[in-house]
Amino acid sequence: MTGGVDTHADVHVAVALDELGALLGTAEFARTPEGYAALLGWLDGFGPVAKIGIEGTGSYGAGLARTAAAQGMTVVEVDCPNRQDRYRFGKSDTVDAVSAARAAQSGHAAGLPKGGTGPVESMRVIMVAKRSASAQRVRTINQMRHLIFAAPDTIRGRFYGLNIYHLTRVAAAMRPRPADDVDYVTLYTLRELGRRARLLDGEIDRLDALLKPIVTAHAPALLNVFGCGLLNTATLCVAAGDHPERIRNEAAWANMCGVAPIAAGSGKTNGRVRLNRGGNRQANSALHRIVLVRMGHHEPTKTYVARRRAEGRNNLEIMRTLKRYVARETFKHLPRSTD
Repeated sequence: MTGGVDTHADVHVAVALDELGALLGTAEFARTPEGYAALLGWLDGFGPVAKIGIEGTGSYGAGLARTAAAQGMTVVEVDCPNRQDRYRFGKSDTVDAVSAARAAQSGHAAGLPKGGTGPVESMRVIMVAKRSASAQRVRTINQMRHLIFAAPDTIRGRFYGLNIYHLTRVAAAMRPRPADDVDYVTLYTLRELGRRARLLDGEIDRLDALLKPIVTAHAPALLNVFGCGLLNTATLCVAAGDHPERIRNEAAWANMCGVAPIAAGSGKTNGRVRLNRGGNRQANSALHRIVLVRMGHHEPTKTYVARRRAEGRNNLEIMRTLKRYVARETFKHLPRSTD
């Protein structure tokens, strides 16, 4: 038999189908370790479980997917309910669970869920905090700059010509004399923003120190690819997941990263392609950063760019081609669980 689960924040709705796709039963279970055990035991009551299709294995269904995999069950990742089923049968938790089970049973959904227990999950957790800290740091520095732009000349002069490193440190070290005027309030605010930026710098450094040994041990080959670096390597590893072998080939990897061109031709424009705006945008951003580094510091890339410019190509077209090439190269160096 085949199981299907529609996952939610508090409860999971499960169904069981026989080998012909007929509904054997449906039940609701709490989203707790006890609920996971009860759900899997309920499915076992109908006979050997061939596979179980679960929605949201990267969010609400992560715990259930890990528990089922630990018990030796074949877990299939189901992206979303079948639109035709929803149109024909309406929307309910049971309908969605049946749709997930049938997608797994038919082979329409065949992807393995990300493991969520290995080094890649550690990278993902660290990257969540690092991205938020980096974004907050950028916002803080921008706020400082805008305050300085509109400040009186005496205040602007104190920060004129300072780079970000010195700007935050000079501001954080200020001791403005209390007064009942705008100058004091502005200096006080700049000091608080400077201290916040320095705190975020320290947080980012600590997260990098935590991330580096994990990335170095898990993906040394990818880390050595020109332009990858710590951030880009971690981002690509997280995109690939704990089971990169689920990505069939480099073309699938390129499509997943949003760098595979999409056909957009018809008639006289047959053969034309357009930019792929889908895929994993964080992985796409990592490839973009790698290309920027190579265009500035990698001699073979600089030679290629010069040749393509001489042929009349613009920078956007050249970068799209380079991102596709980098996707092919990074795919070869993705860590494999069988290594």
